Amino acid sequence: MGEIQALRGTRDILPDEVVFWQRVEATVRDILTKAAYREIRTPIFEQTTLFERGIGEATDVVGKEMYTFTDRGDRSITLRPEGTAGVVRAFIERGLHAQGGVQRLWYTGPMFRYERPQAGRQRQFHQLGVEVIGSADPRADAEVIAIATQILQNLGLKNLHLDLNSVGNRADRQNYRQALVDYFTPYKDELDPDSQDRLTRNPLRILDSKDDRTKEIAQNAPSILDYLGSDSQQHFERVQQLLTELGIKYQLNPKLVRGLDYYTHTAFEIISDDLGAQATVCGGGRYDGLVTELGGPDIPAVGWAIGLERLIILLQQLQTPPVVELDFYVVSRGDRAEAQALVIAQKLRQVGFSVELDLSGSAFKKQFTRADKSGTVACLILGDEEAANQTVKLKWMANKAQTAIAQTELLAMTDKLKVEIQSFRVGR
Repeated sequence: MGEIQALRGTRDILPDEVVFWQRVEATVRDILTKAAYREIRTPIFEQTTLFERGIGEATDVVGKEMYTFTDRGDRSITLRPEGTAGVVRAFIERGLHAQGGVQRLWYTGPMFRYERPQAGRQRQFHQLGVEVIGSADPRADAEVIAIATQILQNLGLKNLHLDLNSVGNRADRQNYRQALVDYFTPYKDELDPDSQDRLTRNPLRILDSKDDRTKEIAQNAPSILDYLGSDSQQHFERVQQLLTELGIKYQLNPKLVRGLDYYTHTAFEIISDDLGAQATVCGGGRYDGLVTELGGPDIPAVGWAIGLERLIILLQQLQTPPVVELDFYVVSRGDRAEAQALVIAQKLRQVGFSVELDLSGSAFKKQFTRADKSGTVACLILGDEEAANQTVKLKWMANKAQTAIAQTELLAMTDKLKVEIQSFRVGR
């Protein structure tokens, strides 16, 4: 039988890469917890109608990219292509709105879209997102942008810029929609096939086309900023003012519409100059009508999502892998010694040391070679003699100093060992 391989558009995240993911997760959890955001975990699959109503049937995500199937109960089920719709569904269904006030929520996990796989874009991909539900205040828009900026900066990313736009409210977009139809109709035959279809269904999406000729035509299209009503204009100006007060630089991009239909007012993307074509690291905006669209009360909301694969690519380009610091590497040989080594390793782990136990059963020389490569601070050695005497040899790797210690004494001097280990680490 042939070798079974991972499906196209999926990939294994191996231990050397996982350390970058863990760094991101730890940074994110610390920042969001301090900002009073609470984690929410929703199902990986939902009823298809959730995404049809929430994202919009005229979007590429719903029309072309969803993993949809009929289950044994003859229900149409879809693997989630994004996180916001599921969070809003949970917000409504679980009655979080009844708690009053503002809900600050965050999530992370795998999403699924049937796209052409490329660097930073897989069919199973991972997103980190935040949702602030219950505030129409422009400060909420500025806060989520500031938190995204803080996360990326704390991770050490540079060469980032913020693109900002407003897509107005429903009335603004309806007026703008007609202006786009009027503008693009004379060019219909020159547009790419997808944009020709969007001309009558969702003309705002033409502005997001990747086709060169369509992008050229769109350069002179009307600007959404000329079609904002007074309320939308005031909201957008306030967001800009707040970002300026926060010291966050931005550039206006009237062509920025994002890929999902639920956006209103503020839309934004944080873009990396180090990623090539797939340059957007974080994207989001306000979606005041989504809660109502999914059957809930009229409650405003704003949020964003970060594509973790792209973020990890950036971190790998800019940083060396985090080093897993090992306190002890335990080398043993012989049945009694190997049993005692296991007990010692586990007891040291229980009191807070990081310990790797060599399980190879190979000769001492090979085990010592692996100990040298492990980066451990100290090596514990047990052979037949140590096993018989209930002792262990402690070898400091920095200066090769080696002493024999009773096993009971070693386990009783944990505080002293921690100080000595830290001293050797500082001296490296």
